[in-house]
Amino acid sequence: MKTRKNQNAALRKPEILEGYYDVLIEEGLEGTSISKIAKRLDIHSSLIFHYFQNKDNLTFELIELMIDKFKSVHLLEFEHIKDDEERFATLINTIFSYQWSRTVDPGIHFGFYYQSFRDERTLERLKKMFSWLKGFLQDQLSDFNSKGIIQVHDEEKAAEFIVTLMEGLEFHAQFLGNGQPFEIFAETAKKSVLMLLKNGGF
Repeated sequence: MKTRKNQNAALRKPEILEGYYDVLIEEGLEGTSISKIAKRLDIHSSLIFHYFQNKDNLTFELIELMIDKFKSVHLLEFEHIKDDEERFATLINTIFSYQWSRTVDPGIHFGFYYQSFRDERTLERLKKMFSWLKGFLQDQLSDFNSKGIIQVHDEEKAAEFIVTLMEGLEFHAQFLGNGQPFEIFAETAKKSVLMLLKNGGF
């Protein structure tokens, strides 16, 4: 049975992490502080220190929250779709969608990506996050391969390529899109992947 203290932590810690996430969207990693998070939530800074002890602990728990958002398991539930071709199309449409791309704010996503070059703990957490996505896609490709929906010789390489291309969509939108909607280049990327998957390109 949970103690009152544990019950309070279970309620307040997610609230504080979401507040941290919101401040990060506006201020970035360098501009965010405990006091700004406390002000956003209308609480005293000491409460944040009570639950997290320091900003590093707060940041690493936020990375775990980001990973949970990134996984967005609710977007990847396709078992109710009985037709294999339709389920495959839904998977591809989902992972190249704007909705999937924005499961985590790109500023936060790439802020931690940048931090991973300087911090081994962040690097290891992000490696696990992308390893999860690669593994999920590899399992899906193996299943569709066995059913003749696609023709893939190396499912692992195909999954790695797809993850890399998915991540590149935000790069394109930020630096090369020239104000065009995200979906335009995403559609081009999706068609390229479908051509490779359907025609033994991996």
